Amino acid sequence: MQKSSQASLYALHAVVLGIVLIVESIGVIRIPIGVAAVILLPMLYAFVLGIILNPSILPVMGKLLTPRAVKLAATMISVAFMPFIAKFGTTVGPQIQKIIETGPALILQEIGNLGTIVVAFPVAVFLLKMGRESIGASYSIDREANLALIADKYGLKSPEGAGAMGVYATGTLIGTFVFAFMPPMIHALGIFDVRALAMSCGVGSGSMLAACTASLVAVIPEQKDLILALAAASNILTYATGLYVGLFVALPLTEWLYDKARPSERRAAAV
Repeated sequence: MQKSSQASLYALHAVVLGIVLIVESIGVIRIPIGVAAVILLPMLYAFVLGIILNPSILPVMGKLLTPRAVKLAATMISVAFMPFIAKFGTTVGPQIQKIIETGPALILQEIGNLGTIVVAFPVAVFLLKMGRESIGASYSIDREANLALIADKYGLKSPEGAGAMGVYATGTLIGTFVFAFMPPMIHALGIFDVRALAMSCGVGSGSMLAACTASLVAVIPEQKDLILALAAASNILTYATGLYVGLFVALPLTEWLYDKARPSERRAAAV
């Protein structure tokens, strides 16, 4: 049993190594779209290959990757991102003066994260007809800190927890693609300063941060250090302030909006 388990772990490492070799051989692909361009990064190919080779999608892979190996792979995601986050941290110091020059914008950018309520809540409640799942699904982009808040207040088995977990899974699957496509396309419009685009990369997600910064650097390579520094600082502040904004502003606001949108449920609960 132990030998079989070890063989599965070796197979996991071999599959990961194979994916890395394939995506690195493909490299970065630019697809021009009008005045903009979509940047396809190796991370995106790796993500797609990882999904395809999942035993739940491709049953034959179950012979190589046991449930224990799959569980280990999920755990290793957080570990693998640690060197990446540390690298970003080293870019902040040399660019500290430029970060300070951004003024309150870097701190106030957290207000922008409340935009998920404005956009997602009406869609969840009125278009998709979701119940209290809409609270967990729309009060934030539902990364780790946001999930912890929902788990503490409602529990992940609650409707709110189901909504938050649904967005977390969707963000993991689709968010990386969106954050890779949008920055170069928005930059091509010439509306936003590169510093604003860099700060927008820091939403509290390692994979989204990587995709966003990589695509921006590919378009504006001469601003690489500034982009990495502002994105890293923004991401750190999102982790630091996002939990408090969610706890004291976003979540109470979403609950209040839900009560207003579904007053019959509130009356029924009171009875």
